Amino acid sequence: MFHNLATALPADVTTGGLQAWIRSNLIPLLLLVIAVMLFVVAQKGDNAKAMRVVAGVIVALGVLGLATSGRADSVGAWMSSLITG
Repeated sequence: MFHNLATALPADVTTGGLQAWIRSNLIPLLLLVIAVMLFVVAQKGDNAKAMRVVAGVIVALGVLGLATSGRADSVGAWMSSLITG
């Protein structure tokens, strides 16, 4: 009646497929939505708000790129070397 969970799950489960799907599908869709939103905001004449959104999007894309590249350790070491020398 009881099943062994270890035999039901594959041993090599990774997130590589999810990362690839996010890079190829979700990010372009989000960029399209943000571009349309910026177009609407700029049409209303609130260009300062549009530029704040652009700055936030650039920071968010940088963080997302850092998270999916696998180089967070080397970037963190570089940033700490800026302070500690």
